[in-house]
Amino acid sequence: MGPASLQEEEGELEEESKGEMEGYRCLLQAGSQLESTLQQVTVPVSLKEVGGYIEKQVAYLSGGRGEDSSVIITLPECSAFSDIPEEALAKVFTYLTLVPRTRQPGVKFIVILDRRLDTWASIKTALARIAASFPGNLHLVLVLRPTSFFHRTVTDIGFRFSQEDFMLKMPVVMLSSVTDLLHYIDENQLTSEFGGTLDYCHSDWIVLRTAIESFAVTVKDIAQMLQGFGTELAETELCDEGKTIEYLLESHTDKYRKLKDAIRSVSKEGRHLLASLETSGKEGDSQWDVRLDWETVQRLLSQLRDMESAFDGFFEKHHLKLHQYLQLLRYEQSFQEMELCLEHLVGQERELSTSVDTLAQTEQALKRLDCLESSAQEVTSRAQIVVLHGHQLSAGHHYAAALIMQRCNELRHHCDTLNAALKAKHTRLLLTHQLLLCVGQAQGWCDDGAYLLANQLVDKYQSKEGAQAALRDIDRLLELAPSLLSSGPDALAIEYEAVITPQLQAQIGKTFEKHSAVQQMIQSRQACLRKLADKHVRPVQLVAPRAENPPRSKSPLFSPKHGDGLKFTFDLSLPGKRTSRKSPNSRKIEVIHDYQESRSCVSYGLDGEDSPDVLKRHVMRELIETERIYVEELLSVLLGYRAEMDSPSLSGLLPAILRSKRNVLFGNTPEIYNFHSRVFLQDLEGCLEAPESVGACFLKRKESFQMYECYCQNKPRSDALWKQFSDCSFFQECQKKLEHKLGLDSYLLKPVQRLTKYQLLLKELLKHSTDCEGSSELQEALTAMLDLLKSVNDSMHQIAITGYEGDICELGRVLMQGSFSVWISHKKGPTRMKELARFKPMQRHLFLYERALLFCKRREEHAGGGDKTPSYSFKHCLKMTAVGITENVKGDVKKFEIWYSGREEVYVVQAPTVEVKMAWLNELRRILTNQQKLLRDEANQHGQMVGHMQLPPPLSESPQEHTELWLTAFKTDQTASPSNVETSSNCSSKTTRDAGW
Repeated sequence: MGPASLQEEEGELEEESKGEMEGYRCLLQAGSQLESTLQQVTVPVSLKEVGGYIEKQVAYLSGGRGEDSSVIITLPECSAFSDIPEEALAKVFTYLTLVPRTRQPGVKFIVILDRRLDTWASIKTALARIAASFPGNLHLVLVLRPTSFFHRTVTDIGFRFSQEDFMLKMPVVMLSSVTDLLHYIDENQLTSEFGGTLDYCHSDWIVLRTAIESFAVTVKDIAQMLQGFGTELAETELCDEGKTIEYLLESHTDKYRKLKDAIRSVSKEGRHLLASLETSGKEGDSQWDVRLDWETVQRLLSQLRDMESAFDGFFEKHHLKLHQYLQLLRYEQSFQEMELCLEHLVGQERELSTSVDTLAQTEQALKRLDCLESSAQEVTSRAQIVVLHGHQLSAGHHYAAALIMQRCNELRHHCDTLNAALKAKHTRLLLTHQLLLCVGQAQGWCDDGAYLLANQLVDKYQSKEGAQAALRDIDRLLELAPSLLSSGPDALAIEYEAVITPQLQAQIGKTFEKHSAVQQMIQSRQACLRKLADKHVRPVQLVAPRAENPPRSKSPLFSPKHGDGLKFTFDLSLPGKRTSRKSPNSRKIEVIHDYQESRSCVSYGLDGEDSPDVLKRHVMRELIETERIYVEELLSVLLGYRAEMDSPSLSGLLPAILRSKRNVLFGNTPEIYNFHSRVFLQDLEGCLEAPESVGACFLKRKESFQMYECYCQNKPRSDALWKQFSDCSFFQECQKKLEHKLGLDSYLLKPVQRLTKYQLLLKELLKHSTDCEGSSELQEALTAMLDLLKSVNDSMHQIAITGYEGDICELGRVLMQGSFSVWISHKKGPTRMKELARFKPMQRHLFLYERALLFCKRREEHAGGGDKTPSYSFKHCLKMTAVGITENVKGDVKKFEIWYSGREEVYVVQAPTVEVKMAWLNELRRILTNQQKLLRDEANQHGQMVGHMQLPPPLSESPQEHTELWLTAFKTDQTASPSNVETSSNCSSKTTRDAGW
């Protein structure tokens, strides 16, 4: 993120943090209240510390009350009382007195010392220890003296002499019997051992006290964990790494769930404890301490719920903040990526110059601009997705909605600016292209005029009829004059003011100068011919005028250097022009044909520049014109190079080995030329006035375009041969004769380039033909050409396969190819153990043919120039007649199975994407279905069952659906020879054994 965006985000994050901190303060407040309650109800000495002595009933709290609500502590008969250490006894008294004091501060205590079966010495010792160890406000000590006469007498005497000592420390009352005890304590406050009615179970009291103390400790731990986790969340620092934020979200959520489980557990424990206390409290109103315990537990539960509620609110706000912060980080990352892409495209747009001087430069600039517009359209579509995501975040009340909307506006502005710049340059280049076409047509007309005048034979127009015929030829030429020549340079400068450069202005000036010279020649010739037509004169030898400028070459094979005057070096029959060097009349037909189209091009460009029909015709004319150039270039290669290999004058410059390999060097170029010159160009010319029908034209010749696949497959061999002999004097001499600026290798690349040009022109036509008649055929034609390009690409990969011993052509046409991760398993023992030892997948390049599936290993080989060229080492072959597929593999939606020979071999294949997997599955199913149909047809012909197939339902989007498709071919003849059986499996068994995985 930049500094500005960081500051904006920090400001918005600070606003979001205020609400979070308010929740944190509520959590701390609830925790403080709960901690205060715990301090009030928690006993410093726990039952665990004195549990052993409490269980022995050294002393206990029965729950009874004396006068002034004094708490009664009973010390029953205990033979081990004298053995208890002073420290332990003090802890027992402290614990028993703290339990009531935490609930009722300042409470008084009454101690009942039961020594009816003891002696005075024991009583005296007990009283002394009570006086020394009792920590509370001791209100009264009631002693039940021994019941035997001797010990009672001794006790009375001893107490009489020691009464003053004890009374100074605590009030002691010596009771003779339980009946006397009732004078001090009500019967319902005494247990049954003292003749009372108070129900008390010591073991139940211990269990209840243990549960209450355990609950209080658990609540305290939960409160501390909540406060600690809340502090951790509040002090969490946010970083700019998305993975760190994801880890925080995951870890915080995990801790939160554990804490919620702990809270639910302790709440359940508290409810059970409340139920137990309620059961004990129903027995009577005398159980006042049970009611107090119930109130304490209820209070702890209520405050725990309050703290949980505060923590939930705080965590929800914190979690939402982290989640939105992560969303913002990801959105900012997407924004920066799109901004970089757009900046890169803007840089490319700025580098694309619109200052062009020639038609070739203009077409090249338009081609690059088309590629740039295609890239811009893709990037703009991705930017729109980012903008849409930003609107979704903003609609979801994101805390940084203002920043996100700013980013959305910035992306829109970048996209609009880029599209406007590209559109402006496209308009400028189209206008320049139109101007250059008009200038070229004008120059061509001037050249044709010069040709016409030069080729008019003097002996033919010496007669009146000959002169009149020559005048008619000149009149037809003048009728075909481009409108550009009649408008004048000034009008042209005004019309194309936006694109005219000094260089273009110079070309226009030269064109009009040339037109002026030709016009003067025509006028002079017309005057001469009219005189001859008006009167018959003695034959006069006319001299053919010479053009001021060298004549423009009509094809790559035409050059003034090839002969004297205006002659064709080769007798060419150029397609679309139907001309012959020996027939001037035919030559005139050519000129009329060309410039009727040229004039219509100019008029359309002037009348309706933005009309879809005009744009379609413009694209159609470009398609036809480039097709003619393409045909001429192919012919120049065939005549200027291939045919010259048989020329005696150049035989000394040509290596013998090269003459025998001409088919390798040129491939099937003659076949391609014949198709385009005799068939396809005429088809295209018939679509000039109806561009929508060109789609049907492509579809009609769809099968003929398959010849390009053969050409492309041979191209690597051709390139290797060219690299070996590129410096040969033969090629240099041929290039010099043809006056080609580029070498033969550039022209051998033309078929590949032409194949890619078709789909671009079809796309352009389709763009201007929406909802028009023939648009569906255009779309089908575009799809067919794209499929052809894919098929050519697949075949180029196929020729890089090495190590396959059979004839690869027998496998049929290659349908698909791609790289996959592959696991393999066999039923056979040793092979299966070998494959089970392999945990990592093998990287394999698969080639799917009509009759087999090849597994290859991709290898990178260094070519002579240092470039890496891929090759595919053959590993395995599966005949499609014994192949089956399992469309879904559990655990990975990108995997599927290919099994062979009844699952004897199973290949688990992982595609790079789900889309690739589905494409392969559809093709495999189509092949297997077609095989089954063929087998059934054959079975019907022979009257026997040949195959059995179970087809799966259509591919489901659910990954749980596990479907299988298999095809099993049964033998049609029980007496089939072993050789036939071996042939059907030879490919698989042999390669598995020899090639290895």
